[in-house]
Amino acid sequence: MSATNPIRDDTFKRRLDAGLEQVNSVLLGKPRQVKLAFTCLIARGHLLLEDVPGVGKTTLAHALAATFDLDFQRIQFTSDLLPSDIIGVSVYEREGGTFRFHPGPIFTRLLLADEINRASPKTQSALLEAMAEGQATVDGVTHALPQPFFVVATQNPLDLAGTFPLPDSQLDRFMLRVSLDYPDAAAERALLSGADRRDILAQLQPKLDGAALDMLHTQSLATTVSPALLDYLQALLAATRRHPDIRVGLSPRAGLSLLAASRAWALASGRDYVLPEDIQALFVPAASHRLIPGKGAHREAIARAILAEVAVG
Repeated sequence: MSATNPIRDDTFKRRLDAGLEQVNSVLLGKPRQVKLAFTCLIARGHLLLEDVPGVGKTTLAHALAATFDLDFQRIQFTSDLLPSDIIGVSVYEREGGTFRFHPGPIFTRLLLADEINRASPKTQSALLEAMAEGQATVDGVTHALPQPFFVVATQNPLDLAGTFPLPDSQLDRFMLRVSLDYPDAAAERALLSGADRRDILAQLQPKLDGAALDMLHTQSLATTVSPALLDYLQALLAATRRHPDIRVGLSPRAGLSLLAASRAWALASGRDYVLPEDIQALFVPAASHRLIPGKGAHREAIARAILAEVAVG
C-alpha cells in the first residue's frame, strides 16, 4: 500500500489543513472532535453532538458552515415545534387557484438542529426522510434537498428536564455521536481571556467550498481497505450481536457507516489506505448510539469493552 497523500495538489491539502486549523482556533482544545466533525462531513453522514449546554456545540456547527462556505440554517427545537416548521408547508394561492410549496429551513446544506431532543418524537421524525434520502415529501410531492445535505444535531443529556429520547431509528441516521466535554484548564483560560466566540465566528473566511468537499468525498470512496481490515470490522459487528448486555447489535448499515467514516478519517490523516487504528478511532462514536442495551447497561461502556476485546487479525 502506498503512503502517498491522496490529495495530490499541495495547495488543496494546505486548504484542508487550513480548514481544520480555523475550526480548531474557534473550538479550543478539541482537535479530535473537530477532526471527527470533518470526517462526518467528508463521508456525507450526519453528526450528533451530545453534551451539557455551553460547551461549544453550536459554535462548532457555525464554524463548519463558515469554513466550508455552506449555506446554513438553524432550528431551535422546542416542545411545540411542528413538522411543518421544519419541512415547510403548501399554501393555497387564490389568484392561481393552486397550492404553492413554501420550503422550510431544512432546505439548506448545513442544518443545525439545536437541542433536538426537546421536541416531540413526531417532530423529530420529520428529519428521517431528509437524513436518509436527501429529500422531503409534502402532500405527496417529493422535493429534493440541496447537496450536500449535512445535519448537525445537538442533544442535551436525557436527565435534563424537558427532553425526549431520540427513537432508535432516528439515532441510526447519525453517522457519528460525539461528546465535546468540558475544556481543559489551558483551553478554558484561553476562552476566558480571548475574544468573544461570536465575534470570531463573524470573521471566519471560507477555506474550502462545495467542489473541494465533493473531491474529498470522491477521494474517501477510493481509499483502500484491505480484506484483513474488513475481517476485523466484521468481527466487531459480530461481537455486538452476541454480547450478553446488548439486545440489538449493529446492523449491516451501521457497518457500512463505520467503513465510510474510517475511510474519511484516513483521508483527513493524509493517507489513501485505512489502518486498524482508523476503525478503532471511529468505532465508539459510530457504534455506541446504535446499540440497544439491556436494562442497566451503558452503550458507550459496552462499545469500549467490545473494542478492547476484539483482536486485530
